[in-house]
Amino acid sequence: MRPPLTLQLLATPKDVPEVRRALRAYMGGPCADLQLCASELITNVVRHLGEGVPVTVRVLCEQGRTRLEVTDPDPRALPLLGEAAADDETGRGLALLGAVTLRWGVEQGPGSKTVWCELQGIHDGSRGMVVAVTGS
Repeated sequence: MRPPLTLQLLATPKDVPEVRRALRAYMGGPCADLQLCASELITNVVRHLGEGVPVTVRVLCEQGRTRLEVTDPDPRALPLLGEAAADDETGRGLALLGAVTLRWGVEQGPGSKTVWCELQGIHDGSRGMVVAVTGS
């Protein structure tokens, strides 16, 4: 069994497509909802905390679910689900997250926070089956 995927980066807009590629490679095929969630969460770090903030992205798959975690060093900057007006250019990311995931939330630590979400098991494109990864 594969261990969880852990990526450490300094969050910048150019890192978002690189993370999406890494997720697809790790999952062995298409994982659009997982890639969308990672894009939104990393973009939130860049937008609200700034470029170059250290971020850890972690993916674990077990019991038919895929969990994505994005950890940054600011426990005070919490994501807020708001309502975007029809002509607003931003403000829909967490609504998208809520729409494609089973659930999502935030865990605060003394010097960090982790925004996480869980998706239904994601199919491994190379084998046509749900990937089950256990361990920590």
